[in-house]
Amino acid sequence: MTGVERAEGRGAGAGPLLLGVRHHGPGSARAVRAALEEARPRVVLIEGPPEADALIPLAADEEMRPPVALLAHAVDEPGRSSFWPLAEFSPEWVAIRWALAHDVPARFIDLPATHTLAWGRQEDATSADGDGEGDSDSGPGPADLRIDPLGVLAEAAGYDDPERWWEDVVEHRGVGKGDALAPFTVLEEAMGALRETYGVGGHERDLVREAHMRLQLRAAQREFEDGVAVVCGAWHVPALRQKATVAADKALLKGLPKVKTDMTWVPWTHRRLSRISGYGAGIESPGWYGHLFSAQDRPVERWLTKVAGLLRAEDRIVSSAHVIEAVRLAETLAAMRGRPLPGLSETTDAVRAVMCEGSDVPLALVHDRLVVGDVLGEVPPTAPAVPLQRDLARLQRRLRLKPEALERELELDLRKETDAGRSRLLHRLRLLGVGWGEPAASRGSTGTFRETWRLRWEPELSVRVAEAGVWGTTVLSAATAKAEADGVAAQGLADVTALAERCLLAELPDALPTVMRILADRAALDTDVGHLAQALPALVRSLRYGDVRGTDTGALAEVAAGLAERVFVGLPPACAALDADAAEEMRRHVDAVHGAVGLLGDAPAAGHGHLRGRWQSVLRVLCGRDTVPGVIRGRAVRLLLDDGELAHDEAALLMGLVLSPGTPPADAAAWIEGFVGGGSGGGMLLVHDERLLGLVDAWLTGVPAEAFTDVLPLLRRTFSAYEPGVRRTLGELVRRGPGGGGGSAATGSGIPGFGPELDTARADAVLPVVRLLLGLDDVEERTGNDLAGVTG
Repeated sequence: MTGVERAEGRGAGAGPLLLGVRHHGPGSARAVRAALEEARPRVVLIEGPPEADALIPLAADEEMRPPVALLAHAVDEPGRSSFWPLAEFSPEWVAIRWALAHDVPARFIDLPATHTLAWGRQEDATSADGDGEGDSDSGPGPADLRIDPLGVLAEAAGYDDPERWWEDVVEHRGVGKGDALAPFTVLEEAMGALRETYGVGGHERDLVREAHMRLQLRAAQREFEDGVAVVCGAWHVPALRQKATVAADKALLKGLPKVKTDMTWVPWTHRRLSRISGYGAGIESPGWYGHLFSAQDRPVERWLTKVAGLLRAEDRIVSSAHVIEAVRLAETLAAMRGRPLPGLSETTDAVRAVMCEGSDVPLALVHDRLVVGDVLGEVPPTAPAVPLQRDLARLQRRLRLKPEALERELELDLRKETDAGRSRLLHRLRLLGVGWGEPAASRGSTGTFRETWRLRWEPELSVRVAEAGVWGTTVLSAATAKAEADGVAAQGLADVTALAERCLLAELPDALPTVMRILADRAALDTDVGHLAQALPALVRSLRYGDVRGTDTGALAEVAAGLAERVFVGLPPACAALDADAAEEMRRHVDAVHGAVGLLGDAPAAGHGHLRGRWQSVLRVLCGRDTVPGVIRGRAVRLLLDDGELAHDEAALLMGLVLSPGTPPADAAAWIEGFVGGGSGGGMLLVHDERLLGLVDAWLTGVPAEAFTDVLPLLRRTFSAYEPGVRRTLGELVRRGPGGGGGSAATGSGIPGFGPELDTARADAVLPVVRLLLGLDDVEERTGNDLAGVTG
């Protein structure tokens, strides 16, 4: 029986109208709309969780904009969840909208989510669909290989690409008058043949789902007789058509596990539609499919015009002539390949050749922005949501921080009230595990009043918000409770200090005292100097937030000062008898503590300026102990030299002692690495201090041949970290040789490139330009004199 005959012959005993579709297929969506208009059923049954029946009317809300998804999650375990995504071009969405527009009841008939989520808990999965159309389902094990119906049909038709086959037979096929049911008849026959050949093909869970759908279909037929239309995956149609007893179907459903669930609508994205996860049969080109569905005529011309507009926005030269030529090329390619109309592959090839000049770089932009796209759906505020989600939505509106699918960078000035509120919200969400924003390095400012974030809203964050709802009904209360719980559960001292820093950033005044008590207790019990040194920098960094955020950091400063004292006492013994790896790790701790002491000594609320002197005494102890590894001794000398606590003559003396013949070459090389390595500006120190460079040069030339190969890797690591300009200057100074740079015997160094004393005339020549740049002189009156002084 043809589709026309079935449509004309529908009457008593004709049976339900079964519309087998491909999820997220624009061709199926158009065919469903045409079939419903022609058949005019009295009820529409849709594959989906029955718990969502109460949410169907929201699809008609003016503020509901697809793509959206039904989200089901276990009440007691919000992380156990499943999605049913729907785009504007999804046949299920079209069926829902048609039913609402014609006052026809619409119902979901798939296996309830209460069973699906409980089943997924048993199998450690959250997938809800099993139509075999590229979607993910964890029901069968690895041995139960699932077939891809579209792939099998495409291969039978001589296609190596299922997407291209589907475009040719469905997407590029118009629905003629009186022919609305024909594509469904053909798909039903094809799926019936596949199921007859392959059986369930690894879709064992579908037997249970289809039993439930048959029961729901029978109930609807008793109520509406033959005025029933069913929109479901084409794979299920033969199973719904087959005769099965009620008892047999109920037997399949008996004893299924249950879990209490909640359900709502959440925004979805085109990018998520392109992934094979959850409910969705993954599609590679949701943006392209959306265009095919919305374009009423001339889809290729309209698509290539979109591409041209995107490339022009990226400052590429694309004219109307490019569009015309690309359309002609796409049509020619389609004819050569025997396709009815140009598809995505033909338009992509045309764009690459005509608009991108053969380059795949701009083509990747077209694929990302248009073929896939970053469309983010919207859900009306009347949709059910956990209290935490409602509070988050309220804060987003108040702070004018709209969720977007496209990643963007947000610069915040914490001196402004709105930006400070945005910072608090993002930090609190991160603490709750809702990674909407990720901190990034600020450009052009290192002040604590500046923050940079990279924002991107992913649909999975709705699940994270539902999970975080167990901690509280507002973002503030939830973040506070979560911080207190994390403090109790923290394993190490560094974890607690990091949590204290996050509490300050998120401005959680009620959680901070609890975290500080835990921190004080852990610090008192922890005797590992490495742990203490690792924890101190995070604490001291947190003190910097008090000024700009208005947070009381007095208690934090007391704990940090006490922690610093314990580090000072324990560090010298802890640095003795370390191997190379442990010594390098301790060197990093020394650097971190040095930076922390600098901040702690300047903290206005701390009042611990004496700590700087105590720390410098510790560094002097490290300098002179032979049991301390060379890399630590060298770094201690360098830190004292940078702080002005060690004269250059004294530093040169210490270096000379280390580089004397009695010191093993490996130990000397480690000392040099500590002194001038680690990205601490040691290269410039050698460039400008001829005595230090002379000592290193003299030592290196005197290293015995048998020891040179041992110290070479360490030296290469040290000097390779310098900037190219510094390495080039050092090489030039050494290349010139004795006397090549005007070195004076008075210096006693023999190092070329250094004068006997400062050249004051050359130094004075740049002063007028510096004054001009700083605005210290009147520009109009002094420009001529300044330039004359420079050239002179």
